[in-house]
Amino acid sequence: MTDVIFREAVRADLPTLVALLADDVLGKARDVAEVDEAYERAFADITADPRNQQVVAERGGEVVGCMQLTYIPGLGRHGAERALIEAVRIRSDLRGQGLGRLMIEWAIDQARQRGCALVQLTTDKSRDDAHRFYRTLGFVASHEGMKLPL
Repeated sequence: MTDVIFREAVRADLPTLVALLADDVLGKARDVAEVDEAYERAFADITADPRNQQVVAERGGEVVGCMQLTYIPGLGRHGAERALIEAVRIRSDLRGQGLGRLMIEWAIDQARQRGCALVQLTTDKSRDDAHRFYRTLGFVASHEGMKLPL
């Protein structure tokens, strides 16, 4: 996987990003595989916000993975910024080959270069494999996350 490049997503990537989000056990229930106005609006908002990055992993000219990085300012930790990693997806035929590790290590490096004091993420409680994976990268389940669907 040494031939993978990471870059910010462009509008032409949106159909592939949406397909990656929907091609997931949990994504099937909450995403649709077609670009609609809601996805267009969200993509425009993300790319316009300097604290957000929609990142793609590209290999051989094809988008094979994606994630969103959000940089959150805060007063805690002596005014430190933290990086939030969200919506990590790998193309289904490439899962288990090390691409996810490359992506997360890249994101951690970006956060470190930016001066963030912490990298955080959430992962659904049903994703035991993901929990093991993130632990191998040094993440610790130090908090109990809660969500309120609206």
